Amino acid sequence: MPKFTIETTYRLPIFRQRCYEAENLEAACRLAIEDEDWSDQKEDYETSGETYVTGVWAGDVPPYSVPAIAVPAHFDETVQRKADMFGSLLGLLGEPARPMGLSLHDFQRWQPRAQAAVFKARAIIEERRDLDDRDNPPS
Repeated sequence: MPKFTIETTYRLPIFRQRCYEAENLEAACRLAIEDEDWSDQKEDYETSGETYVTGVWAGDVPPYSVPAIAVPAHFDETVQRKADMFGSLLGLLGEPARPMGLSLHDFQRWQPRAQAAVFKARAIIEERRDLDDRDNPPS
């Protein structure tokens, strides 16, 4: 019977709680995100993430000593699977829109919402935290 060396992972939330003085909530959040001092961090074992597969090797071998085998997508972390699906759905939604049987009135109501959703999704994919980026309005 074949043997496989499997690497599994789970995410452990690490947090800190600090007070930031700022002009408004967004500025305070920005300061917290940009703060690189984690000397007072705490681990949250009670809310650790699911276990998922991060590496597979054929045989009883030391990990990374031989080429890895592709991990089937359904063993990936759920949040990553959602992100991958999100990208696929964004691609479909971002295709040039046609009325596709909708009345012109319905289409005119749908299109701005669809464009706003595409803009927000692109910001998330590009890891921008400023979703209301005035320099890059929805196209």
